[in-house]
Amino acid sequence: MKREQYETLFASYPDILTLPELCDMFGGIGDGTARYLLQGEYIEHFVIRHTYYIPKCCAIDYLMSKHYRIFKKKLRHQIDAKKGGADK
Repeated sequence: MKREQYETLFASYPDILTLPELCDMFGGIGDGTARYLLQGEYIEHFVIRHTYYIPKCCAIDYLMSKHYRIFKKKLRHQIDAKKGGADK
């Protein structure tokens, strides 16, 4: 996807996201997965009083990154394995 498409898709989200908004924006990923991405410094963010704040442009940058493409495939394989490979 191109950056303009992501910007259009996520236009309804605020310019600065909280952790729950990031989870929702990324298709309902879990809190732990989102924290892994932030703490691993895959997504630029800042913290104020133990609360994560993520600029929307940084979340979009991550969606366009090589790490996202690899991570998405890895998650897909884990989901398929749990289902018993039914979707293959």
